Parts: sequence; structure tokens; C-alpha cells
Amino acid sequence: MDSALVGAINQWHDSVNAGDLVRSAKAVGDPIVVLGPKGAGAITPEQFAEWVKRSGITLIPRSWHPVGDRLMVVEEDASWPGSRRSTRVATVFRVHGEKVTAALRLPDLTSALELARICREMAATE
Repeated sequence: MDSALVGAINQWHDSVNAGDLVRSAKAVGDPIVVLGPKGAGAITPEQFAEWVKRSGITLIPRSWHPVGDRLMVVEEDASWPGSRRSTRVATVFRVHGEKVTAALRLPDLTSALELARICREMAATE
């Protein structure tokens, strides 16, 4: 696995899981494209940090699935304040340089891998 890709995603997880708003904003591109249960779109690093604060989410990586030079799917155990147990999810990450420029969270690994492959093919045909 590409160490820059893994490093950027680890930095993202570390800052989000610590609830560190400054580090979270610095870990992402401007903008960052997000997808989750409440919608999708491009947001600023400041809006991303606000989401980190508001959600209180913790995402523990469990398995890593490279999809291309800049794409990785990470299966994670997600938990929120007050949750009794974690929920398994998967996130498609896109990295540019040392920053995460997309974090697309899906409900399962199969869906995330399918979306990542579509994204890879779209990028290859630009």
C-alpha cells in the first residue's frame, strides 16, 4: 500500500477519533467531498471540523482495500456518543498529496468497493 495514501487516511482517522477540530480541518482538502446518511456534497475544512464536533463519531479501521493510486476503501467500526455498540461501515477515501479530499461513507464493504471502482473508472476516462 502507498505510504502517503495510508498516512493521510491515518491522520484523518486520528484527528476525527480525537475530536481534534484543528487537526481535522488540516487533514482534509478544500473542499472535501463527503457522503453519509444525511447527504452528499463538497464542504470546507471548517464545515468538516464542525461535523466532527457535532457527530462525535469514532471510526476504528478494521480492514484496508486499495482501489487505485489515490483511492482506498477502509472498513470501520463506527460509534457515536451514547451508542451501546459499534456499527460496521466502510468509507471510500480519496487522497491528494497529504490530504483526504473525499470521504464517502457507505453501510457496507461491498457497496463501498463498488463505488470506489466506479470512481476509479470515471477518473481514468477524464
